[in-house]
Amino acid sequence: MSVASRHVMGTGIVIGALALTLIALLIPVRNFGGAAAEAAAAPLAAPASADDDGGGVMSTAFGPLTPQDRDFVRKVRLAGLWELPAGRQAQQRGSAPAVRTAGEHLIEGHTELDRRVLEVGQALGLELPDRPSEQQRAWLDQLNRAQGPAYERLFVQLLRRAHGKVFALVAQVRAQTRNSMVRELATDANTTVLDHIAVLEASGLVDFEGLADPVPASSNDSRPRK
Repeated sequence: MSVASRHVMGTGIVIGALALTLIALLIPVRNFGGAAAEAAAAPLAAPASADDDGGGVMSTAFGPLTPQDRDFVRKVRLAGLWELPAGRQAQQRGSAPAVRTAGEHLIEGHTELDRRVLEVGQALGLELPDRPSEQQRAWLDQLNRAQGPAYERLFVQLLRRAHGKVFALVAQVRAQTRNSMVRELATDANTTVLDHIAVLEASGLVDFEGLADPVPASSNDSRPRK
């Protein structure tokens, strides 16, 4: 083989090796790019616990608005629609000072929180509920029927359990949302809910073992619960 032929063959080997190296580099870059895109989109998916309204992720001036965000805003509004009348009733019918104090905190907290959620709903273009849910109306009916000490126990138990459940949702939304309006609302809601939990527990009427029960039964039994 001539010197020229060996030179040509050597050049071809070098070029081929460079081409294979380039292909090997391009393949993982493309794959990693796809994985990164999927990972970036993942936080926008609503968790299974949220009520999905089918609207997907919406673009707003305050950041992406997910189904979980919208569900949270609506639930904050719903909370005020039944807890405000429950608080007013507790101030009127409660005989224990701690129960009347809890009612006062409910009124103050949800009056301000309701004002905030209406502002957020308007800014984000959300249609918000204007009446309590069927379950919340049933709770108010139970309170209306209860009398005496049974009323106070029922009031504290219903409100304490409701706040305990929403507290977990507030924390989840506050940690995950990418919408600044929703984040600020979650921060306000966290403060309000924690305050309400504290004053309800201060009444000494919370049955902690019964917090996971479906719904406290209305009863005229005035015996203190262990």
